[in-house]
Amino acid sequence: MIVDFIANYAKLIVNNPQDIKVDLEMLNDDFAQITINANNADIGKLIGKNGNMINAIKTMANGCKAKDGISYKLQVQAI
Repeated sequence: MIVDFIANYAKLIVNNPQDIKVDLEMLNDDFAQITINANNADIGKLIGKNGNMINAIKTMANGCKAKDGISYKLQVQAI
């Protein structure tokens, strides 16, 4: 659920939506890492000015913690 939302949201932000790939890695029972792989030219758009865009995505992911009890760490990588 969270992975699909982040993938769709990221595709709306970037210029190359076909390059967006979101991976979920469960590190243990209550902690997961979400990696957003994007085109190198789109990294700045995903992070945003002063990190505002990525912080908004992180805030939304933290809101999901109330529902499923899993803490999420977000990471953006260039492909």
